[in-house]
Amino acid sequence: MSKPRIVLVAISGLVIATGVLTTARGVMAAAPEDKQWQAVAPGRVEACSGQIKLATAVMGVVDKVLVKANDKVFAGEPLIHLADGEFAARLAAAETQVALRKRARDERSVTGSANARRKARDAVADAEQSVYAVRAIVDRVAAELRAKSGADDGLTKARSALARAEAELTKRQEELRELEEDSPLPTTLEGQLSIARSEYAVARSALDKLTVRAPIDGTVLQVNVRAGELVSPSPPQPLLQLADLSALCVRAELDERDIGSVKVKQTVTVRAAAFPGRDFEGIVSSIAPLVEPGRLEPPGSRNQTDVDVVQVMIELTGSGELTTGMKADVYFRFGKIVDR
Repeated sequence: MSKPRIVLVAISGLVIATGVLTTARGVMAAAPEDKQWQAVAPGRVEACSGQIKLATAVMGVVDKVLVKANDKVFAGEPLIHLADGEFAARLAAAETQVALRKRARDERSVTGSANARRKARDAVADAEQSVYAVRAIVDRVAAELRAKSGADDGLTKARSALARAEAELTKRQEELRELEEDSPLPTTLEGQLSIARSEYAVARSALDKLTVRAPIDGTVLQVNVRAGELVSPSPPQPLLQLADLSALCVRAELDERDIGSVKVKQTVTVRAAAFPGRDFEGIVSSIAPLVEPGRLEPPGSRNQTDVDVVQVMIELTGSGELTTGMKADVYFRFGKIVDR
């Protein structure tokens, strides 16, 4: 009986001599003598939360870029600010109209449920103004902290105040909804004030769109814009990219012929060419219910192939120095399932 042929397979920059056969994709298929790995798949490291690409909601000229690559940001923090001269003027005009309409309305007194509704609407308007004012304070304190002229405790206090203001606004809005169910129709002056407040809200929303804010707590990965540039909602590349790097994953492309042997919660070993001789541990977190053409280079190959694959997400248990976007090879172990 002849002995199995020895094949040299290059994986992540290493050459491994084993009693294996290569598949059409260059991925090792374990020979009977090699029971350590069930399958091997190429992959890339990424944030488990996904990578977020940001653009502006409107066209405008960049006034300030408030962050740089590798900065840690919090949800709601301003990242880019566009020039707002025209929009600020519109907001000021709308605010003046609200003040005039409110003065005219207050000259006519009302009683009963109509008076209760009037007070509830005023309370909502005041709560909205409070949210705007406190958010401006949070933005200012965050900018000062980035310039190293502020303190962490000042930002913490400002964010807590914003949370309280938003909770108060929600409470006032619920109270108003309850009152409006049984209240009489508004008077002409009340209707005019409501229209003025709606126009103010539109102007405020337009102004707010000139500030690009962080949608999550995370780290800025890339900044592709500078002050003075004209930007639009559909740029050729995102203005910023950010991600939550507190948890890293590997998105692996597993040959469809190996999918039946891989299970969720199965343990794996991850190796990267950047760290020869280092093993990183992980667990299969999900298996996509879709077979598609592969995009990554398979281990031991320099060219992309048209072999169909299934995307498998690997949650790293100890990412160490691995970086998002880094290529890695995932080794699936036989029968290693964790219960968690």
